[in-house]
Amino acid sequence: MDAARAFLRHPSGMVGLVVLLVVVVIALIAPIVFPVSPWEMVSAPFTPPGEDGLLLGGDTLGRDVAAGVAYGARVSLVIGIASAMAAMVIGVTIGAISGYFGGKVDLVLMRVTELFQTIPAFVLAILLVATFNPSLLTIILTIGAVSWPPLARLTRAEFLRLRNREFVEAALCQGEGTLQIVLGHILPNAISPILVVTSLTVATAILLESALSFMGLGDPNLMSWGFMIGAGRTVIRNAWWMSVFPGLAILITVLAINLFGEGLSDVLNPRVSRRRS
Repeated sequence: MDAARAFLRHPSGMVGLVVLLVVVVIALIAPIVFPVSPWEMVSAPFTPPGEDGLLLGGDTLGRDVAAGVAYGARVSLVIGIASAMAAMVIGVTIGAISGYFGGKVDLVLMRVTELFQTIPAFVLAILLVATFNPSLLTIILTIGAVSWPPLARLTRAEFLRLRNREFVEAALCQGEGTLQIVLGHILPNAISPILVVTSLTVATAILLESALSFMGLGDPNLMSWGFMIGAGRTVIRNAWWMSVFPGLAILITVLAINLFGEGLSDVLNPRVSRRRS
């Protein structure tokens, strides 16, 4: 409750939360506001914003850009949140094992983590998505698979810091098992920075998905912001709204998530915040 009250007094964090909630609401009510599929042609091609009842105009095939932006919010949020959760599961598992056991286990797992970090995440994502069928599940698993190393290293650092603390030694003396100590004692004390990094991973996942869709590697059955920008890039001089509006949607959403994540960091890690200032 104290953390919630502190967050409510954090200006930039609250701005990010409010904007993010607006994006979530738009995603939820998209089928109500736009009952027609975003793939349906509802007007003449290249309809400017405000004409024929199209708030944000029409694209090259006469599809409603506003409907595409609204439905694209659903795709971006689902992929962003699910990918971040997948990255957290992988990263926290590897980091916890590495930090708790140490020794050769730590050495091997950290070398694997460093191997993944040497490969650019976007390049690896392109290779994985191009190898398999581009689908919602494939994209989520791919982005999760390239986003876990920072979470693994952070979790390892937290476990190394906490594993020799008095409460852990007390749990060992009481005969508690490894899994019980890790899940019941160490992880709850390390969860704050992990949640902060996970929230910021959502923004990275949205950017990765948009870039993949821009290159034609998104799910062909889903309207996404990256696909809309890619479809409009060749006619941007004549129909600027086709790329500008989904681009603004990406910018606003990612900025809101970053503001929310920074506010969360300031509230949950006040010592880091004071050092930064």
